[in-house]
Amino acid sequence: MMDQAGRCYTLRAQAKLRRQRLTPLVGDYVRFTLGEGEENSWLTAILPRRNSLVRPAVANIDYLVITLSAGFPKADLLLADRLLLLCRQAGISPLVAVNKAEEDPQGALALAQQYRGGAAGTFVLSAATGQGVEALGEALGGTVHAFGGQSGVGKSTLINRLYGLELSTGALSEKIDRGKHTTRHTQLIQVPGGGKVLDTPGFSLLEMKTMDPAELAGLYPEFQPYGDKCRFQPCAHYKEPGCAVKEAVEAGLVSGERHGRYCELYEEMRERWRERYD
Repeated sequence: MMDQAGRCYTLRAQAKLRRQRLTPLVGDYVRFTLGEGEENSWLTAILPRRNSLVRPAVANIDYLVITLSAGFPKADLLLADRLLLLCRQAGISPLVAVNKAEEDPQGALALAQQYRGGAAGTFVLSAATGQGVEALGEALGGTVHAFGGQSGVGKSTLINRLYGLELSTGALSEKIDRGKHTTRHTQLIQVPGGGKVLDTPGFSLLEMKTMDPAELAGLYPEFQPYGDKCRFQPCAHYKEPGCAVKEAVEAGLVSGERHGRYCELYEEMRERWRERYD
């Protein structure tokens, strides 16, 4: 545990926290008592969180930078979409950063274009060359933010480039086309300008809690300008006739790729909702 002055402490959780099955997350504010001599220091309380995520396991952040790769590993866009939805549910502002633009400049632009309107901001950048890094740094200045996404997309490398750090970074596994898990635990790092950054381990699997599929469309901000214009209300923007969101997709006003993955997630959630009592 680290205090506001940057001092680190090793704490043991009091029995009441273990009985309540409360586990601190990186980013939590807590109360603790310091032991003297060889006595243990104790974690006594976890203060209320303004937000939290299970994966990456972080709390009390302003932004989650969902990091994608324009090269290898191939971007898992369903994973990115799930992260966006979880951010919306938690009240966290999501940013999408498409890294490794030097490997496929046009592909990087196309990826970012899909998320304009769906994220609080999109960035095309290259940790290798420095392209776009300054703009991302300006957006994150003075905030508490975490980088999340697949392994191997360059999260730690981006943080190093942004803040002049020397976090360990890993190479890509050529055999399985995945990044190695160089970052093995989440760490909170104070950065210039008064902000804090959380470097998190990569992951490839992410499951959302079962929810009423009718609520899913409300988590897509790019649908909102058109939802009230649909012929039927409420409209799931799935297979209904006279859907203004689908018309916006056909007109190029809403990303067709994003809407197509929305339909996949809608079908998945509808099936899970039907089976929730089985």
